[in-house]
Amino acid sequence: MDRILDLLPERIRPSSSFIRFLFVGGLNTAFGYGMFVICLWLGLHYAVAAAVATVLGVLFNFHSTGRLVFSSTHHRHLPLFVGVYFVVYLVNVLGLSLLSIAKIPPWLGGLLLILPCAMLSYFLNSRFVFRA
Repeated sequence: MDRILDLLPERIRPSSSFIRFLFVGGLNTAFGYGMFVICLWLGLHYAVAAAVATVLGVLFNFHSTGRLVFSSTHHRHLPLFVGVYFVVYLVNVLGLSLLSIAKIPPWLGGLLLILPCAMLSYFLNSRFVFRA
């Protein structure tokens, strides 16, 4: 992976931890959605299924992101990690609201916000939670 990144000019080259963050993000998304589907399959109401999937997803993400991206899963980081998710959630909802004013449907707005929210999450986690 680093050899491929070395082909990019240094001023636009993402760090290897950011690339790992994007890959781990895919894993985390699959886990969270999988938990949601399993909860629905078990007969839970969609609101309860979403809540369970969110809580399990944050705990799973904490361990996968901490270990695979930042090489740390010390539990003292968990409250700040949850805080980062809360901030990213608020930014996402604000973005969806602004995009809906521009008549962009929520499904497309959500797609458009994935990368900016992932970048914000990486920035906040690296600066305030795991201090990479």
